[in-house]
Amino acid sequence: MQGFSEAVDRLVDLIGRGASWLTLAIVVLMASNVLLRYAFGIGSVWSQELEWHLLAPLVLVGMTYALNKGEHVRVDVFYARYSARTQAAVDVAAALLALAFAGLMIRYAIAYVLQSYSIDEISPDPGGLTHRWVLKALIPLGFAIFALQASAQGAAAALRFKAAGRTRAQP
Repeated sequence: MQGFSEAVDRLVDLIGRGASWLTLAIVVLMASNVLLRYAFGIGSVWSQELEWHLLAPLVLVGMTYALNKGEHVRVDVFYARYSARTQAAVDVAAALLALAFAGLMIRYAIAYVLQSYSIDEISPDPGGLTHRWVLKALIPLGFAIFALQASAQGAAAALRFKAAGRTRAQP
């Protein structure tokens, strides 16, 4: 289980670092859009839509990267006071809840993607982007990566729980 957890952590770290470059692309794109619109009166629908097409994968990967780095929301005031064994138990429970949530999101998002693909959904705005199903397909993919990270953290927490029980049992 430890090998699995470490491999997933490395994979998510790599994906997160790669996706962080989307931040630069979004900043440059937004700054260009604002400059062109307000300085030159030029604007395009596709470039505005591209902003959220880049933001969606950044958010989906970002939530998993935050979980990987321990920067997710948690009530640390209480958590810090818990014993190592209780912290591990809380982490296992949180991982199970995260897996359940990710499973629901994947389940319902797949139908959403398939519907978009079947009608070859495009932007309703003239000059907008096509193949909207590609963007929507990032939802189940992002939550699958999230589920993978949650399962790795749950496995690591289960090992910590087991180890904390052994150290307590010894005289």
